[in-house]
Formats: sequence, structure tokens, C-alpha cells
Amino acid sequence: MKLKDYMKGRLSEDERKLLPRAFDIIGDIAIIEIPAGLRKKRKDIAKALKAMHPRLKTVCNKTGERAGEYRLPSLELLLGKETLTEHREHGCRFRVDVRDAYFSGREATERQRVAAQVRPGERVLTMFSGVCPSPIIISKAQPGIEKAVGVELNPKAHALALENIRLNRAYGKVEAYCGDVREVCPKLGMRFDRIIMPLPKGAHEFLDVAFDVAKEGAVIHFYHWDREDDPFTGALRIVKAEARKAGRKVRVLGKHLVLPYGPRVWKICIEFRVS
Repeated sequence: MKLKDYMKGRLSEDERKLLPRAFDIIGDIAIIEIPAGLRKKRKDIAKALKAMHPRLKTVCNKTGERAGEYRLPSLELLLGKETLTEHREHGCRFRVDVRDAYFSGREATERQRVAAQVRPGERVLTMFSGVCPSPIIISKAQPGIEKAVGVELNPKAHALALENIRLNRAYGKVEAYCGDVREVCPKLGMRFDRIIMPLPKGAHEFLDVAFDVAKEGAVIHFYHWDREDDPFTGALRIVKAEARKAGRKVRVLGKHLVLPYGPRVWKICIEFRVS
């Protein structure tokens, strides 16, 4: 049952129209973005979510966009007190603190889509890797990889990444590094067959680093965001401009809508091969 249907009789018709169509469930925590017009009803909405999903222990209201050095959302606890949870995805376990580390359960399909493209022997880099979901899922989906490397700036997310590597027995296949992508990647002494750049706002600022550590023929999964009426043109322009600066050529392999990022705005993925 949809939240809008569940709230029939509990909210007016005009109020129900304001309800978000989607919300994130991470382990036993729900994160919903309640508009200002429903602020007085936010506790009732939280209780409704709990009733619809009895296993939930905490319900949070997202009150602001991701901000700050670590791009974390502003969250208000509506029900419960615990923000640390364990999330299960594609047979993997992830410890996540929703206040200290960004994680989206709604991107599970996208993580699996990318993991399915990885081939044996590949060395894969995930920039802005958070609690390490992509490297770990890749290591499980394709056990024949050489290595899956994650680089994350946020030390609290990195600490959880190390714990998740342990939980999933991914030692030897997954490595996590803490620091700025621009500083860490050149020091790794590696070039990569595949590079994943899942940060939709700001990933373009690190395309030069990606080109620098990309092997000949490497595939880059570049994420960006733009208007739903023209979601790919801006990202393609950025990729081609950065490739020219780096003295590399690119061949676009695919363009993919990932998730709605805001009203009439989409998170998208451009996949291209580097030569």
C-alpha cells in the first residue's frame, strides 16, 4: 500500500497531495522528506510509516539538502533514537549510521547494474565510496576481480567501510582508503580498468583524476544530475571537455536515468570508454 492511500481519512485530500511519493528505507530506518505544508502532521506521518513497515525502529525527516564537507543531509528524528543500522543488499551486509554517512537504499538496483558489467581480472576504483557498498557488491558479484578499491573523505564513513569489509569477508579483494580523491588516487600507484564516480553533485570536478588513473580502454561510470527534459546533454558536454583537457578520447557506451533527484531533476549515469 502506498503512503498516500494509507493516509486517506487521516489527512485532507489537499494534504495527501503533498505527501512524498518515495522514501528511503535503510535497514530498520526510514528517511522521508516531509514538505513544509505538512510539518504539523510529520509525527502522524512517521507513525503511519511505522504501521506500514512494523520492522522500522527509527523514522527521520530530511530537513535540508546534503551539505558540508562530507555532504551529509540534515535529519530530524521523528520516531526512535538510533541512527546506526544494518542494511542488507544483494546478499551483503552494511553497517550504516544515517547521520554520519550518506547511503541510499534506493540505489541498490543501480549498484547491481554496474556490478554486473564487471569482468574477471578487472581492477575497479570507486570514488566517494562511503561505507563501501559498491566495492563490496562488485567483489561478491564478480569474485574473479583483481581488486575493488574505495576512496572516501569522511572518516566516520571510512570506519564503517572497514567494518563492512570485515562483515562481508571481503579481505584481499576490497581495499578502502580515507582521504581526498585528488590526493589519494595518484598515490595508490595503480591504474584501473573501471572507475565509478557516484557523487551526482561535484563528481565532474574530479574527472581529471579519473582520466589520470584510467587504463587504456577503461570504462568510467560518471554520475551527474540535470533537468528531466534534457538530462544528458550537460553531462556529455562536461565529459568531452574534460577529456580534451586530459588529452584522452572517449566513446559513450550508454546513458542511464538512475533516480529522481528533486522536482523535475534526475540523477543520471553516463558510461564511456577511455582511449
